[in-house]
Amino acid sequence: MNTMTTPTLKRDPWSWIPTLYFAEGLPYVAVMTIAVIMYKRLGLSNTEIALYTSWLYLPWTIKPLWSPFVDLIKTKRAWIITMQGFISAGFAGIAFFIPTTHYVQFTLAFFWLLAFSSATHDIAADGFYMLGLNNKEQSFFVGLRNTFYRFASIFGQGVLVMLAGWLETLQNNVPLAWSITFYLMAGLFLALTIYHRFMLPYPDSDVKREGLTPSKLLEDFFKTFVSFFQKKHIGLMFFFLLTSGKLLGDFLLTFVTFFKKKNLGLMFFFLLTYRLGESQLAKIASPFLLDTTDKGGLGLSTATVGMIYGTIGVIALLLGGIISGFLVSRDGFKKWILPMALAINLPDLLYIWLAAATPDNLILISICVAIEQLGYGFGFTAYMLYLIYIAEGEHKTAHYAIGTGFMALGMMIPGMPAGWIPEHIGYTRFFIWVCICTIPGIIASLMIRNRLDDSFGKKQ
Repeated sequence: MNTMTTPTLKRDPWSWIPTLYFAEGLPYVAVMTIAVIMYKRLGLSNTEIALYTSWLYLPWTIKPLWSPFVDLIKTKRAWIITMQGFISAGFAGIAFFIPTTHYVQFTLAFFWLLAFSSATHDIAADGFYMLGLNNKEQSFFVGLRNTFYRFASIFGQGVLVMLAGWLETLQNNVPLAWSITFYLMAGLFLALTIYHRFMLPYPDSDVKREGLTPSKLLEDFFKTFVSFFQKKHIGLMFFFLLTSGKLLGDFLLTFVTFFKKKNLGLMFFFLLTYRLGESQLAKIASPFLLDTTDKGGLGLSTATVGMIYGTIGVIALLLGGIISGFLVSRDGFKKWILPMALAINLPDLLYIWLAAATPDNLILISICVAIEQLGYGFGFTAYMLYLIYIAEGEHKTAHYAIGTGFMALGMMIPGMPAGWIPEHIGYTRFFIWVCICTIPGIIASLMIRNRLDDSFGKKQ
């Protein structure tokens, strides 16, 4: 007797959206924020930290190059589960090599594995979200997905950093403390992988392409590659390759249709400048809080940074996202895009005061960080909504991924010199520079506003 059952096609979104977006957020936080704090505590300079960790944005920047394959090969459900397994392995590898002599080289290698796996997971998860929910459900649950993505930030930047700080004091061994912390992250992600294996639904539209398997894809690619160099008429062969291969044709069509979108220049201007100031602030905020006062920092402990920046700050960020989601659903994206741009950028002024005054009052520091993060949470919603806006239509999963790639590029490139700048001009002048860099993003938001549909984002 066959005891196999048909997989449940539908599941309550509340059973998988919170955990899926928590799983999407945690590795990103680990690569972009926790790594910064960890390397600072292990003795690297701000210049080294900013340069190394900014390069880790690269997978999110170039993920459009393989995003069509996530659409074409297997199902997004399968991609999600596989990538979560790789992420768990990445955390374990980092944990293993932290206490070793050549920890920088080996941990960076596993951070790269983590980054590529996480970027691919993002493609699959965001596509799965759009396939598993109808348009009304997508609008309703966008706030929930962002909320649990931010919970991942609270857990990563807050709880885990505080745990690492507590272990630093308890063990009197910084490398061991961070190694234990990353082992815990590996175990958590293994548990998430197992949970999603059984709890993710099977959307009707999330199906594997008939006749297309990874082995067949590789075989066809190899045959095409060999035959390309065996033919005399290379130009004709190239034309044939572009026009006759269904898989390759679909791959190229994805990019062609993206770059045919209206107002392309303005779209890139917004994607690359909206977080120009924040991209530099994010790299230096934690080192600034950790650096001693003689170096211009505030001299806070690891646990205190985890509490202020990773917990209080992220709760404020979460609150900002909830408020913005409510206001957009009520009034539409067009009405709120400019206030969001001002909210994400203007509070950066508070860091100028923190650097100039170097207060030792934890309440004042917490208030400043909370205000800046509240504005960031409120303003970042604009970025996510705009990505959804430009992704509408055919190939929306891949187009969304392409948009997030340019978003990552806008974080990666400005972040690279962010550590070098304060080491040469000081923290106060650096934060003034950050505030100057916010101006293009505000201008871009104003220009975008005039081209948005009045009803977009408004709950019907």
